[in-house]
Amino acid sequence: MRQPFGTAMLSLTLEPNFYSMKHLLVFALLLLSNTIINAQNKEFNARVIDAKTKKPVAYATVQFGENSGVITNEEGLFSFVMDTTKTRLDSVYISSMGYQKQGFSLDQATDSLLFITPKTIELTGVYLFNKELGADEIMETMIAKLPINCNRDPIKQRYFLRQSIYGTIEKADFGFEKSSIEELDKSFIDSIQKSIPKRTSYYTETLGNLYKNDKEKKIEVIKAAELYNKNAIGSFEDLAEKLENIFKNNVKPDSYLKIKSGIFSQKIQVDSIMTELEAEEARELEKEMGKDTISGVVSGQRFIFKELLGELFFTENTKLNVVDKTRKYEFSLAGYTDIDAQGVYIINFEPKGSADFRGRFFINIDDFGVMRIEFENVKNLRNFRLLGIFYKETLYSGTMQFTKLSNNKYDLKFANLNFGRWFRIDRPLDVIEKNKNVKGKRKQNELRLNLDFRTSNTNRWELVVFENELIPPTVFDGFEEENTKQATYMPTYNPEFWQGYTIMEPNQAIKNFTANGTE
Repeated sequence: MRQPFGTAMLSLTLEPNFYSMKHLLVFALLLLSNTIINAQNKEFNARVIDAKTKKPVAYATVQFGENSGVITNEEGLFSFVMDTTKTRLDSVYISSMGYQKQGFSLDQATDSLLFITPKTIELTGVYLFNKELGADEIMETMIAKLPINCNRDPIKQRYFLRQSIYGTIEKADFGFEKSSIEELDKSFIDSIQKSIPKRTSYYTETLGNLYKNDKEKKIEVIKAAELYNKNAIGSFEDLAEKLENIFKNNVKPDSYLKIKSGIFSQKIQVDSIMTELEAEEARELEKEMGKDTISGVVSGQRFIFKELLGELFFTENTKLNVVDKTRKYEFSLAGYTDIDAQGVYIINFEPKGSADFRGRFFINIDDFGVMRIEFENVKNLRNFRLLGIFYKETLYSGTMQFTKLSNNKYDLKFANLNFGRWFRIDRPLDVIEKNKNVKGKRKQNELRLNLDFRTSNTNRWELVVFENELIPPTVFDGFEEENTKQATYMPTYNPEFWQGYTIMEPNQAIKNFTANGTE
């Protein structure tokens, strides 16, 4: 039987023979090594505060090494873990646009508030120019130098990526009118309606390494977590199973279903539905049996990076079309500031006529590299409406920050992107079972509804790149993804999960998340 810690120690000290002494030595070495490891890896955390307003400073850069750093979250919090045997530093440096860069001792950066001082942004006259340029000339030069300034060399980036999805059911009305199937009565339809959660939250957090070159991306996941309400998904699965059983018990296999919605109708053979249901069950079983080998979090990360990096301001198909369609925007030189000790132009942009965005570029005065961009949409990006179906893309806003690498090219350092969508369906729905193999009327059963659903969701991506390492092409080619990595499910946020790892601190909503709290 396994002994308690104290009992084990007592037995080792009371039996002075070679066997017990050997175990005592092993135990002592293990205890010592554990102490050394804990001493080597030290965690630092604090909150960055505006010294004047006493408000948190969001997305400030906290640098603790030449190529290492973190970003504060929207509440000004940050944390990082440092191996004190490898990194000989006694200070961290905090910088944010509009603030003086300040250094703090590592002792200060432990469970404390760090106050940084705002600085006055001085305008023309502070920076020296060979030739003063207007906003349009600055933008033209920046765009012309994109091929030179954007990094396309192979690189390994240590990153932390958080995805937050918030869903709201604004209205869910099935509009029950009639049903010839006893089990599908109004009370059952109403119970389905009530079972739909009004608000849902879903979070994923991933720490990993991104390997990329100018054509390809590879992902190495170190650790990942996901938070959501499994009970809500389980209740939907139970509901689907109940509906499937009602369907099987009341509809003849040789019938066909006529599904009508307004002027549209579609015939579906029931036996083909039955076959598909059986095939789906087989797929689910196969998926369950192969759970340890299926592609998991790596494929999800690969998809997110494809979308996220595809939205960089200089890519071909980005929604943020300011560079691609400069003629649709009005540019103005708002002034000058500095980022990472580099002087930058502040270029505001506003839409001309039908353009979608407004915001500002922060462009390096020396080499015209973009160091930061902030933007927001000024109108819906999409408005679709047809026969009772409505779809709108209501929100696309964010911040992207770039850093200069050792090869004097720029790569993404931080991104905070927000997407919002709204959907509505307001249509009648008739499901009619017909059978031509029975005597009398072909119509066997009918369910008639008037659907009115309205939903909205917001998707946020927060990416922080902690370390950049330019690598030879052979290292990139030699790296192989491990597709079996799975995320750890958490019904409640567990701060211990990331202990010993450097991440972007979670906001209060994530800290308070519990599956039981989903409405």
